[in-house]
Amino acid sequence: MLNTKLEFAKNVVKQAGAFIRQHLSDDLEISEKTHFDDLVTNLDREVQEQILTQIQMTFPQDHVLAEENDVRHDIKDGNVWVLDPIDGTTNFIVQRDNFAVMLAYYESGIGKIGVILDVMNDNLYWGDGSSTYKNDVQIRLTAKPLRQSLIGVNTYMYRTNAGGLLDLSHESLGVRAIGSAGIEYVNILEGKIWGYFSNLSPWDYAAGAVLIAPFGYITQQIDGRPLIFEGRQMIMSVPSNQLDKIKAYLK
Repeated sequence: MLNTKLEFAKNVVKQAGAFIRQHLSDDLEISEKTHFDDLVTNLDREVQEQILTQIQMTFPQDHVLAEENDVRHDIKDGNVWVLDPIDGTTNFIVQRDNFAVMLAYYESGIGKIGVILDVMNDNLYWGDGSSTYKNDVQIRLTAKPLRQSLIGVNTYMYRTNAGGLLDLSHESLGVRAIGSAGIEYVNILEGKIWGYFSNLSPWDYAAGAVLIAPFGYITQQIDGRPLIFEGRQMIMSVPSNQLDKIKAYLK
């Protein structure tokens, strides 16, 4: 059944990416959610509805936790799909680049499937927690030492030294901020950044956490507590074998 669900997830995410690319030149209906820079478009909602419908038709006993329209379910309760229909909506609106479709599948709070589509490059990253692939090629990744690497960050957390992030960054070659958690996780998988620190909701990190796990990465709250998959949390995705080295900087 897990293989069936993995193939399903890959297919619906690829279909969603194709749908978005077909509508790139459309006039978007843009709305504010909590703030002027927290935006949603009609395409976010349409993509979410398409994927939700396919999940409900194919796996009617499963539940969904999704970004738009208050689709919420406790990730620890049964079989739960976690969906971000367009991650990096502001990038999508302004740049038509650097955004992703993300879908994960969890059983009783344990990540079983992660899928991220870098929409504009049409690269699909997928895995089951034991191995991760880019399209049809298995990814091989060994994290570099922090001092030889860049860090992906949330700009507010970096600027305010939230959790000691600014202090930690001085031990790296520098920081980068993209505005899409999905693309940040892609950059970890591509070896472009060492780790990622941000203030995220569950749909922002659920898929990425599954995909980077085979390479010894851990995703947890910046203070070291486990993820709770509720609301927004300051989280970090970092190589677990380097945790002791960075704990001195994080607080």
